[in-house]
Amino acid sequence: MLSMMRARSEWTCLRILEGHNHWVHGVAFSPDGGILASGGADNTVRLWDPVNGTCINTLRGHRDTVLAVAFSPDGKTLASTGWDQTIRLWERATGECIRTLEGHGGWVLSVAFSPDGRWLASAGQDNTIRLWEAAGWTNSVTCEGHSDEVNGIAFSVDGRMLASGSQDRSIRLWDPATGVCGKRLEGHPNWVNGVAFSSDGLLASAGKDHTVRLWNPVTGMRTRSLEGHGNSVDSVAFGPDRKTLASASTDKTIRVWDASSGRCLQTLQGHTSGVFGVAFSPEGGLLASASADKTIRLWGAAR
Repeated sequence: MLSMMRARSEWTCLRILEGHNHWVHGVAFSPDGGILASGGADNTVRLWDPVNGTCINTLRGHRDTVLAVAFSPDGKTLASTGWDQTIRLWERATGECIRTLEGHGGWVLSVAFSPDGRWLASAGQDNTIRLWEAAGWTNSVTCEGHSDEVNGIAFSVDGRMLASGSQDRSIRLWDPATGVCGKRLEGHPNWVNGVAFSSDGLLASAGKDHTVRLWNPVTGMRTRSLEGHGNSVDSVAFGPDRKTLASASTDKTIRVWDASSGRCLQTLQGHTSGVFGVAFSPEGGLLASASADKTIRLWGAAR
């Protein structure tokens, strides 16, 4: 599959998913690729069949905008966060809300499961990252150090590192077991909106400065700055081949990059408003984008 992905070059829009009646902020594929989840400003989470584009279920319970969604590694649980200051946990099979986690003192802006499923991390407007143990959903670790809102978080593939990007213009690298910050990465002159790890450990950050920056998290050194977007970059995601990187921007486009060379392979156009979220399917054959135009677009790459 990965070799097939490398051979693909031209991404085209396969289908447009419509159903949200307000901005769509976040998207995530289930680990088996069978479900695409989306969260929107209509206060709902929607589950879609990415093959035919139909909405399978609409999950209601949030009292305000849903900003982020993430599946557990076993695919059985979906987490969602938003302006109502909560994290909601849903059973994928039934769509039932099985737990509501509270503790942040403001909007919850991002959420991520650790690769082993032991931790759920949440990032907040209260400048903190909270780590919840899946065994009992208790907030056992709180990471403090950012001086402004934490917009995005991501675990490394081995789960030993948690990256956070903040409106304080920095990226911090944390030990999720202790909450200790090991490194602070600086370079963006404005907000850091999102972060993502590749499967081989490269770190990407999305900036309000219109750039994507690539970092070596071991040394803390920036390796590349990817330029081309005409407005804030709100989200980044790596494909499973380790070198394909997608970025979503309020300039209404998604850019697909070769992370090893820094070259922009393609600019995907079609959304009529800003693009807030982007996610690859597990095998890399699909790319989902979430937009303020109230739609999700599913893109596929021709071989």
